[in-house]
Amino acid sequence: MKGLKTHRWKRIFRPDGKTVIFAMDHAAAFGMMEGLEKPGEVIRKVQEGGADAILTTYGICQRFPEEIGDMGIILRCDGGSSGLAKTRGPMKLVYDVYDALRIGAEAVGVMGMPGSQFEGETLPYLSEIISQAAEWHMPVMAEMLPAGFENPREWWTPENIGHACRIGAELGVDFIKTEYTGDVESFRRIVDQVYVPLVVLGGGKAGDPRSLLEKIHGAMQAGAAGVAIGRNIAQFPHPDRITAAIVAIVHQGCSVDEAMKFLT
Repeated sequence: MKGLKTHRWKRIFRPDGKTVIFAMDHAAAFGMMEGLEKPGEVIRKVQEGGADAILTTYGICQRFPEEIGDMGIILRCDGGSSGLAKTRGPMKLVYDVYDALRIGAEAVGVMGMPGSQFEGETLPYLSEIISQAAEWHMPVMAEMLPAGFENPREWWTPENIGHACRIGAELGVDFIKTEYTGDVESFRRIVDQVYVPLVVLGGGKAGDPRSLLEKIHGAMQAGAAGVAIGRNIAQFPHPDRITAAIVAIVHQGCSVDEAMKFLT
């Protein structure tokens, strides 16, 4: 990785090769959400907590550049039916690399869902945006999830997650957002066989902050390159504090007990 792409990469990943990404793209599908009532305020708190980058929408980039500040921007470029739709439609690209360049993003992010009913849409447009991004030296993040969100309990096994991530790497993505398998050993096997950085997603709202931090700590012990977390930051009473706790684990190698001190 050289030149302009390296410059963009370093706006997302610190010199230690790790990153804390605030995922703030949910409202594009679900509309009004707890924790995102005042986007500028939560973005400012997350930045104060030390997040490196934000995965977000075109509208957020347009309206809140001062709050985003020096955080790297990953533009969410795809979408499907909104949360108001009676039936879920196919995923598709709604923005592209040119839009990302226009908005000042450092990277683009899209879904990749092997095994899903929408595999025929997501994998081709993932390949399309990878090709487009290569022309403009822009990193691509793919959210690689086996069967998407159709039946996580059945599909999100360590083996299937590993297959999905390796497919993303083979297609040419620069880094992958995926689910943590739940234990260090199984996730390390995936890290060892997938030759691009993996960041773990936060998932649904955690029952308590310790469980979230334990998940992050386990992923980092297994070799993850960081996290991309949304609701578990935005819906926490103090987004700045939980962000600082996550940063402590990802970048400083703190234990869960040490990170918990940032919450008081």
